[in-house]
Amino acid sequence: MKDKFYISTAIAYTSSKPHIGNTYEIVLADAIARYKRLQGYDVYFQTGTDEHGEKIELKAKDAGISPQEYVDKVAGQIKDIWDIMNTSYDRFIRTTDPKHEKTVQDIFKKLYDQGDIYKGEYKGLYCTPCESFWTESQLVDGKCPDCGREVKEATEEAYFLRISKYSQWLEEYIESHPGFIEPESRKNEIVNNFIKPGLQDLCVSRTSFKWGIPVTFDPDHVVYVWIDALSNYITFLGYHVNEESDEEFKKYWPCDIHLIGKDILRFHVIYWPIMLHLLGVELPRKVFGHPWLLFGNDKMSKSKGNIAYADDLVNRYGVDSIRFYMLHDMPFSSDGNYTEDLLVETINSNLANVLGNLVNRSIGMANKYFEGIVTNTNVNENIDKEFIDYVVGKKAIVDEKIDSLRIADALEEVIDLFRRCNKYIDETTPWVLAKEGNNDRLNTVLYNLVESIRIGAVLLQAFLPDTCESIFYQINTDITSFASINEFGQYKSGTKVNEAKVLFQRIDK
Repeated sequence: MKDKFYISTAIAYTSSKPHIGNTYEIVLADAIARYKRLQGYDVYFQTGTDEHGEKIELKAKDAGISPQEYVDKVAGQIKDIWDIMNTSYDRFIRTTDPKHEKTVQDIFKKLYDQGDIYKGEYKGLYCTPCESFWTESQLVDGKCPDCGREVKEATEEAYFLRISKYSQWLEEYIESHPGFIEPESRKNEIVNNFIKPGLQDLCVSRTSFKWGIPVTFDPDHVVYVWIDALSNYITFLGYHVNEESDEEFKKYWPCDIHLIGKDILRFHVIYWPIMLHLLGVELPRKVFGHPWLLFGNDKMSKSKGNIAYADDLVNRYGVDSIRFYMLHDMPFSSDGNYTEDLLVETINSNLANVLGNLVNRSIGMANKYFEGIVTNTNVNENIDKEFIDYVVGKKAIVDEKIDSLRIADALEEVIDLFRRCNKYIDETTPWVLAKEGNNDRLNTVLYNLVESIRIGAVLLQAFLPDTCESIFYQINTDITSFASINEFGQYKSGTKVNEAKVLFQRIDK
């Protein structure tokens, strides 16, 4: 039996087409999921769309169509971009799915019946775009702390979830489960800024709009965003409130990683754990709050016009170039920065100069000197041992980086392997060996190079899958498993490589 590994993203809100800042999360999750599959895990990777709420009701009205028509269109755009980015999700969910809606209603009713949801009246400051209530002290310059827009006073009858009652339980759980919230800096923010001051009961229903899941026992109310949206992580696996849950739920829950943008982390580490606790369901093992991808050091915003879309960039530069930029140039815990100049610079320096140049040179030499046939004649020197030890040792280092969710660092380690291969060419000077007629040594050098490229490509598969397919084709191998890189020398001696093809063109700024 393989160990299971369940990874999820936040579900994208269907108010508008996602920009590259939104797209970063799905690419990050995909790299982790692909790597875990390579390691032999039974991976379940879930993503999808959040489709209810006042904002969507208003946008649909402005567009002159029904809310369902509106979310159908935007959910299609989101799925298209996830597919363009070559993400390997196992299930793309939608919260307008009747199966999800029924389970959400059952969850709401259970929490109400056991006294954890009660009816009251909400008075507060409401941000429509974020669908969030705020207190005066939480505002920034009198505006929504999340999006910076105006808030309005709102009063309405509502149901509330008694999260204030579980403040101490939650704090003790977080402190007794190191690694539940990462990075550590985000955990400290959540505990010190939200939990320690005391949690307020959470508004979980609305009456001022109709585009939502109706509360079964009070149809004037619809279930407010968080019980609806957060429940997706269990509803689509077949969690049932009043009967035995499906085998898929038993197999994959608890989730191993919820991958979440830092701006909505608190909902996933305050409201969601308390909801699960009240349902008697095990909590996820880790919630990782990743940083933002900024546009020129500023948060992306349609109103500011500082937005780039993944499909536009892919059309210009190719999917793996954009995947590389997102995965390589984003720090572990601080915000990353997108500009087109930075994108072009990283493509040229890492992909064209290091990786593309290495593969092209190596295959070119094999074709030039030996009609493409790569033979291991085992004429090794001291420099080869150091080189081979370095190459074989990379897997353990990349494994550790992936396990600690330092994805950019993991990818940099792989690029370093390719840099080391380029250095090996300079050290061994194949062109001099050819001139001297030292073919046995030259064969060994080229074999060591091609085998090292294969090992590097096996590690790179999770990050740049299409590029690695091309590399495997060019060196003419189907030996691409993780098991094949535990020991150097698995590339079949006597293999004839194919013609070299340019992996990444240098871009003229």
